Amino acid sequence: MTVQSIDWRPEDPAVLANPYPIFQRMRDEAPCYWSDRLRSWVITRYNDVKAMCLDKERLSSDRLRPFFESLPGSEASRISEIIRYLSLWMVFKDPPEHTRLRRLTGKVFSARSMQAMRPQVEAIAKQLLDAMVEHDEIDLIADYAGPLPCLVIMAMLGVPVHELGELKRLSDEIALFIGSSRMSSDKYDKAEQATKEMAAFFKALIASRRVHPQSDAISELVHLRDADDQFSDDELIASCILMLFAGHETTTNLIANGIYSLMHFPDAMTDLRCDSKLASNAVEELLRYDGPSGSQVRVVREGFSIHGEHLEPGQRVFMMLNAANRDPRAYPEPDQLDLRRDGAPHLAFGFGTHICLGFPLARLEGAVAIPAFLERYTRLELRQEPAWINSLVFRGMRECLLSVRR
Repeated sequence: MTVQSIDWRPEDPAVLANPYPIFQRMRDEAPCYWSDRLRSWVITRYNDVKAMCLDKERLSSDRLRPFFESLPGSEASRISEIIRYLSLWMVFKDPPEHTRLRRLTGKVFSARSMQAMRPQVEAIAKQLLDAMVEHDEIDLIADYAGPLPCLVIMAMLGVPVHELGELKRLSDEIALFIGSSRMSSDKYDKAEQATKEMAAFFKALIASRRVHPQSDAISELVHLRDADDQFSDDELIASCILMLFAGHETTTNLIANGIYSLMHFPDAMTDLRCDSKLASNAVEELLRYDGPSGSQVRVVREGFSIHGEHLEPGQRVFMMLNAANRDPRAYPEPDQLDLRRDGAPHLAFGFGTHICLGFPLARLEGAVAIPAFLERYTRLELRQEPAWINSLVFRGMRECLLSVRR
């Protein structure tokens, strides 16, 4: 039975900064934990999270549609653009709809096409580092980890660079709806307006690419045909919004969390500076140690029992990816950062059919951006403790102020 003495307050600033002690208690004492605050089940052990990622029979990824259908007409009309476009995101779909959308998108966002972005990732990293050359104080998020993946996915899509600031603002406001645990009326209003503006932006860009195709992903998506199948207009807009949103949000957190983690393990930081061959493995360990995604969410389709608890149809389940990645049942000394670690694959990108489509690009960006930053700066010091995002879905910092020295 759930141990009620565990009082998990995910919005507590201390828990946001370091959720791992409470995760340890939950794994040991209540691996299937009922949260009254979330009105949801919370799963924290590695094997359970991995199994649930693969369970398409009893668990559904279609968690937005039931929410939208439950809204009164006045509330639904208030977020009509969110409903229109986010309902089409493949991450909120089950097979066969998910299979179809992922197949179509995967023809453009293939592992090969993402790997081909390396020269641009390297150039963008250098450009951002050069822009900070005179600075001895920086915000790791605003100056580097934030713009880098945003510029990369914009380059891949074919979005003009001068739109960076505006699209980043709109993406951040959509994130309030997707990932924030803060319940407030303004987050829906802001996300609705941001979705409306971003949809209008991509609608115009798509119309331009229909007439004047270029060498970019939007042109490929617009003209994509798979036998008799193709994207509808709304699916095209929704996919572009998703690619821009998902293509930078988690990678920003990967880069920033990775550098922040290395600052707490100076020997590992030195090893990575001295051995560039460690980069790929280092990214995998940094993803495991403090990954960019806090959880994936499912809805119970068929009732079942686990760890003495019965999950009823319609209930939500939060599968805590970072809690699973620190499970000592899966990893020896899980709270240590070991850049040469081998063993069980981490779950930072999820697992199974819903594994993040852009994970090859995220890995590439991390393997380029983190070593490039460490090569440029030989000394890093925190100016103050970072401010963490209040989110259950995203694990990242709003800002991370550093003193740096070359």
